[in-house]
Amino acid sequence: MKLLTQPGDGAAHLIKAINRAKSSVEIAIFRFNQREIETALAHAVTRGVAVHALIAHTNRAGEENLRRLELRLLAAGVTVARTAGDLLRYHGKFMIVDRRELYVLAFNLTYLDMEQSRSFGIITHNQKLVREAAKLFEADSKRNSYEPTSDALVVSPANARQRLAAFIQGARKELFIYDPKISDPAMIRLLEERARAGVDVRIIGKVTRKSSPIAARKMQPLRLHTRTMIRDGKLAFVGSQSLRAIELDMRREVGVIFRDAKSVSQMVKTFHDDWLATEQNKEALVCTPVEKLAKKVAKVVARELPAVAPAVDSVVKKLTTETEGLELNAEEVAETVKDAVKEAVRIAVKDAVEEAVEQTR
Repeated sequence: MKLLTQPGDGAAHLIKAINRAKSSVEIAIFRFNQREIETALAHAVTRGVAVHALIAHTNRAGEENLRRLELRLLAAGVTVARTAGDLLRYHGKFMIVDRRELYVLAFNLTYLDMEQSRSFGIITHNQKLVREAAKLFEADSKRNSYEPTSDALVVSPANARQRLAAFIQGARKELFIYDPKISDPAMIRLLEERARAGVDVRIIGKVTRKSSPIAARKMQPLRLHTRTMIRDGKLAFVGSQSLRAIELDMRREVGVIFRDAKSVSQMVKTFHDDWLATEQNKEALVCTPVEKLAKKVAKVVARELPAVAPAVDSVVKKLTTETEGLELNAEEVAETVKDAVKEAVRIAVKDAVEEAVEQTR
C-alpha cells in the first residue's frame, strides 16, 4: 500500500500507472482538467489497453466541461459511460489498473486539487478491495444497483454511514480528522461522545454546530480538499465523503479504511504539521485588498437580497400542483437550489466586476 499526499506527485503516480497498464484502465471522473493524464489515457488506447472512463453526469460547475471531456476521450478511442441521475451527485474518484491495482482518491484530477490543496490518495493491491471496486465500477457504468460485500471499501449511500460511524465509535485515544464541513447531527453526536470519553478529537475543517466542544481549526495556508480520519495512530480512512447527510445518504462517494503502519504514520505526521501550521497562521492572516473588497460586496449582496422563504413557498406549491404525484426531498431540493443560486450570483457578480473594471480604465 502507498499513500499519495497532495500537493505532491499524485499526477506522476497516476500517469506512471496508466503508462504501464497492460490490459485495462477503469477510471471514475468527477472533475478533470489534467491534460497529461488525458494524454496518457489516449496513449494507452494506442497500445491496445482497454480504457473505460465513467464520467459524472453533472457537477457544481455544470455539464459543459464534462461533455467536452467525453467527446475528447471518445475521439481518442476510450470507452465512455455516464453515471445515472438517480443519485444527487457521483462524487467518487478512483482508478483500477489491470484489475490488480486500485487508486482511491480524495482529490479530483485537477491542477487545483493536486497542486494547491491538502489531500490524500491510497494505492493498494489488496485483491478483495480491487474486486469490490471493479464491481462498483461495473454497476455504475451499467446503471445497475450495487450491493457492498466489503467493509473496507466505503461507498455512499450503500454502507458509508454505518462504516464511518463504527470507525468513530472505535476510537480510544485520538481521532484526527480532515473534513471541509461536518454537519450530520448523528456523526457530530458520536464525535462529541468520544471527546467526552477522553478521546483527543481534533478537526481541521469545520463543524457546523457552533456550541460543539470539539476542537476544530481552519486549514492554513493550503486549501483543504480531503475527507480523512486517523484513529489511534493505527487505522485510517481516506475518501470523498464528508460527514454530511447529503454525502452519506444521497450521493455516490467512495473511500477506503485501511491499516498500513507506514502510511498511517505519515498521515499522523502530516496532520500534526498542519495542526501546528493552523495555529501559527492565525495571527498572520491578513486580508488582501481584493479579499476585503469581496467581503464588502458579499455583505451588501446579502443585505439587498429579497426574503427567500416566500419565493420558495410559492414555487414549490406551484410545482407540486402542476406535477401530480411529485415527491420532493427537502435536502436534495436545498442542495440543488443552492447550486443554482451560486451559479446565478457568480454570473451576475462576474458581469458587474467586468463592467466596473472597464469603467476604471
